[in-house]
Amino acid sequence: MKPPAPYNEPVRGYAPGTPERESLSRRLDQMAAEVVEIPMVIGGEDRRTGSTFPAVMPHDHAHVLGTVHQGGEAEMADAVEAAERARPEWSSAPWEDRAAVFLRAADLLAGSWRDTVNAATMLGQSKTAQQAEIDAACELCDFLRFNVDYMLRIYEEQPLSPPGAWNRMDYRPLEGFVLAVTPFNFTSIAGNLPSSAALMGNTVVWKPSQTAALSAHHLMRMLRAAGLPDGVINLVQGDPASMVASALADHRLAGVHFTGSTTVFRGIWRQVGEQIDRYRNYPRLVGETGGKDFILAHASAEVPALATAILRGSFEYQGQKCSAASRVYVPRSLWPELRERLGDEVPGIAMGDVRDFSNFMGAVIDRRSFERQRAAIEEARGDGYEVLAGGGTDDSRGWFVRPTVIVAQDPDARLLRDELFGPVVTIHVYADGGFEDAVELVDRTSPYGLTGGVFATDREAIRLAENRLRYSAGNFYINDKPTGAVVGQQPFGGARASGTDDKAGSLWNLTRWVSPRAIKETFDPPREYRHPYQG
Repeated sequence: MKPPAPYNEPVRGYAPGTPERESLSRRLDQMAAEVVEIPMVIGGEDRRTGSTFPAVMPHDHAHVLGTVHQGGEAEMADAVEAAERARPEWSSAPWEDRAAVFLRAADLLAGSWRDTVNAATMLGQSKTAQQAEIDAACELCDFLRFNVDYMLRIYEEQPLSPPGAWNRMDYRPLEGFVLAVTPFNFTSIAGNLPSSAALMGNTVVWKPSQTAALSAHHLMRMLRAAGLPDGVINLVQGDPASMVASALADHRLAGVHFTGSTTVFRGIWRQVGEQIDRYRNYPRLVGETGGKDFILAHASAEVPALATAILRGSFEYQGQKCSAASRVYVPRSLWPELRERLGDEVPGIAMGDVRDFSNFMGAVIDRRSFERQRAAIEEARGDGYEVLAGGGTDDSRGWFVRPTVIVAQDPDARLLRDELFGPVVTIHVYADGGFEDAVELVDRTSPYGLTGGVFATDREAIRLAENRLRYSAGNFYINDKPTGAVVGQQPFGGARASGTDDKAGSLWNLTRWVSPRAIKETFDPPREYRHPYQG
């Protein structure tokens, strides 16, 4: 059997007067006017504990969208048991049946569920319509469709069979359950981490971010509507540290599919290492973590394109993308023009409630993020820095941080090194003729290796940066911003402190969720143990 060919879901523009804009606006109003109860889902059953926390709008933090039921070690244990009960039947199901569930989910998301999932992402995670559309709708549709194609490409990779024998590779699901720990910033990642492992025949315990509880709730409902069997994916909520630790302590842990901070992933790796003797198998650890992503400009760069890349790459979705541009290196010859453009454009960036479609930005996700950005901006008001544009913060209604451009004199300044995960970009101006030194700065200043881009029209400069920065970014862009990887076009992931580089949106990621078994069948086996040379 051959499934439908995958394709990238077309991005809707939501221009004024269009039917999609009117439809999404209506759904936003409906969902903003209700407070939904958000249970966990364990073994196909809604689980309510009575211990709850509110899901709120980051741009209006007094506005409660939902009441989220959370659990503890007992609920995590129940979720693991539910996954284990479902595993024998799901792991032996024909691939066509597994694929059909997720292909149907993609079409539901592209159609009748689109407004709901987009609206949940906008309201609960403060994404604009454009950012929600490319993430929650289009990218997740792409993951669901392309993963089926990648699965079949893996299955088709088979060994040679000489005359008299048939050699084949059985791509078994992992023996045990997979723990999926997902972030707030991409609904598509929250959907892909559990579903990609499940597509390959695994059963999953899914722990989403507490600040993305509303969209996770609707994704789970959508997957169940698509026919996902009970227990294949189990959704749990609660304190991240204790619940994850509880799952890691179970001897049946087969793998961890993680996106989040470098610190948390290192903690998971450490806990697994300390408990390695208890596991039935060595757990697969797949993580996409932090980034301090760069834009490097050569003297031959076109300043209008460079400025646009900084504005979009740094400030779309409030800089809360692991790929967001957060450090920029510019030659002195280009700096006056770039400085003027940024100084003119940044103050006019519209920010506010994402239900107002004229806004380019919303609020940062929570108070913790707000305080981190405010502290960085205050630091930048000290010696060695200049706040070129922005710098304002206001938490009276929502967690708003104005897009901020900082200039650092010291190339080793903290704000050029540490991840902030917000709408703050730091620029270092290097001496004309010092491009090779700037390349070295990019490589050594930060421990991360996720995304980065070079702007130049000089081909020799492009080649030099591409070669010297080979390990500085798992996704490298030439004359483009370092954000916006598309499934099927740019498989995403980085190394160093940015993760295991297993490339979400590719077959390389899906290979981590299978355990190959080589099978040899001999058609006419020998019946004499002696060899001819013994005659």
